[in-house]
Amino acid sequence: MTGPYGEGHKQAALALLETCKLTRPNVEAVMIDFMEWTLPRLYGLSKTVFHQGVQKFPSVYGYLFRRTRRRNTLAATTGRLRWYGLKRVAKLLEEVRPSVVVSTFPLSSSALSMLKMAGLTDIPTVTVITDHTDHSYWVHPGTDHYIVGSDKVRDGLVAMGVADYRIAVTGIPVRPTFLSGAVGRREEARARLGLDAGKPVVLLMGGGYGMMNEGMMKLAEEAAIGRAMQAVVVCGHNEKLRRKLAERLDRVAPGHDVHIAGFVSNMADYMAAADLIVTKPGGLTSSEAIAMRLPMVLYRPLPGQEEDNAEFLTQAGVAVRAEDDAELCRLVHRLVADGDTLARMRDKASRLHAETSTTEALEAIFAARHMPEPRWDRSALRVGV
Repeated sequence: MTGPYGEGHKQAALALLETCKLTRPNVEAVMIDFMEWTLPRLYGLSKTVFHQGVQKFPSVYGYLFRRTRRRNTLAATTGRLRWYGLKRVAKLLEEVRPSVVVSTFPLSSSALSMLKMAGLTDIPTVTVITDHTDHSYWVHPGTDHYIVGSDKVRDGLVAMGVADYRIAVTGIPVRPTFLSGAVGRREEARARLGLDAGKPVVLLMGGGYGMMNEGMMKLAEEAAIGRAMQAVVVCGHNEKLRRKLAERLDRVAPGHDVHIAGFVSNMADYMAAADLIVTKPGGLTSSEAIAMRLPMVLYRPLPGQEEDNAEFLTQAGVAVRAEDDAELCRLVHRLVADGDTLARMRDKASRLHAETSTTEALEAIFAARHMPEPRWDRSALRVGV
């Protein structure tokens, strides 16, 4: 089960689905969008409201994230709002009869926990946390097992009362196409994308919904004018941004060689072609970059889980963080010219063993079928189905 609020939840689910099909042909894997299944009439609207809210009011999102990081009155109140659609989920489980249910989306983790606490299912449940964050919206008493991306997250879950043996530190799952790294793929990837094989490539990304700030736009403009490096900009689903940037670059540098794309399905090619990526630190994007040994410059993370991701990535030495537009441009130009620093960042990425994250996650998922059930206090269940 996955969800639509951020591309990362879906990409993590796809990583597990595709790897399962490749490595376990005797297993049938099914992917369900929790929100589309439980609220089909409000599905499109809910996505729009969420993404517009996060983009236009990030400080509000950050405030709520911090206030609910640990279980408290506000967190409990938002938890009770998640009871919608439980009957549809119970019906789905009855029809599919899965051996194990994996959730890469907090709301589906909550719903599955509530069904178990109400005695309506005894199917083993696994939650895959898709960011380097420990937050109460991921943690529920009916969850049997947790798959996390780092020791930092494991320690946070233990501090919240999750038993250590219920947590597997595997890394965040990434799709198979990212797992062979960029070594030996750069020239062919650049050829497929129509890029100059001899000029440094900087990849600019604002996430699946193209949340790109002025600093990144300015960087693309500098690349168009100076032409010392190639800029490749992926705007995701944000078609308005793609058109706006194309018009802006055509005005300031007619005939520029900046490559502008919308949502792409071959992101591994774009990462393989690049020397450096400038991005918001989403959990999946950063995990894919680590798997591809691609150094990162992080800029303007959203308050909340992206701040947690940025902290983990910079401490691991696989990313640096720019605090303002001027520093962003300086950092990128310096790193593009500094092959030794980029090589050290690539080496540190290789030590994180991202190439085994998805297979280790699958092993943990299948092991969860044989774990003892978690204990919970049924008196905490205040709302009936």
